[in-house]
Amino acid sequence: MTNPTNLPHPTHQIRARQTPTTLTVYQAYPPSIALPTAQSQRFPPAWKRDRMTWIKPSFLWMMYRSGWSRKEGQERVLAIEISREGFDWALAHACLSAYHPDVHADRDAWRAALRGSPARVQWDPERDWRLQPLPYRALQLGLSGEAVRRYADEWLVSVVDVTGLAHAVHERVRAGDEAGARELLPEERVYVPEGGGRLGALHGAGVPAAGHGPGQPAGGRRGLPGRGGR
Repeated sequence: MTNPTNLPHPTHQIRARQTPTTLTVYQAYPPSIALPTAQSQRFPPAWKRDRMTWIKPSFLWMMYRSGWSRKEGQERVLAIEISREGFDWALAHACLSAYHPDVHADRDAWRAALRGSPARVQWDPERDWRLQPLPYRALQLGLSGEAVRRYADEWLVSVVDVTGLAHAVHERVRAGDEAGARELLPEERVYVPEGGGRLGALHGAGVPAAGHGPGQPAGGRRGLPGRGGR
């Protein structure tokens, strides 16, 4: 597997491991949530649907957020394959997590959009193989209300515990083995949602640059959540 983070990128661009019908997002949870989720391929009753949950297409951003899956409450990292249709629905019904004057008429308009949207888009600095910030952004997508229900009941295709992979990459990073670390990283390619023009309104800086169509290699991203899974 390869990690093409050394290529030039637009500042805001979605990159994800993907198939023609699915893409993979990452979340980190304590074992009490992650283990039964991976085993049953469904979130357990202890997973609270009334809370916002944040999904992250960038493996390295998830590693940064979870401290290579070693932070308390984020000891297990899940690779969650979901339908492209569901992910695109979330983007189509999302608003920015922060006020942006190029997108919102004023702060009151942004707050109204925030209250009425079941999904939030946030862009945070993408990370390199050492988890140092890059000059472009990684998407985080916050889901609440209807979006959480759809995510858990309709969009989910498969769940794999990739904690072992996280630790294996980290071991190579600690050894200074850049080539070895990159070899293990999931391949993330540019993702263009259905009706991709909507993406421009979700960062206020235009749509993905020409020449970066669906499935073309790329690498990193910017945004607001707190915890790995939630």
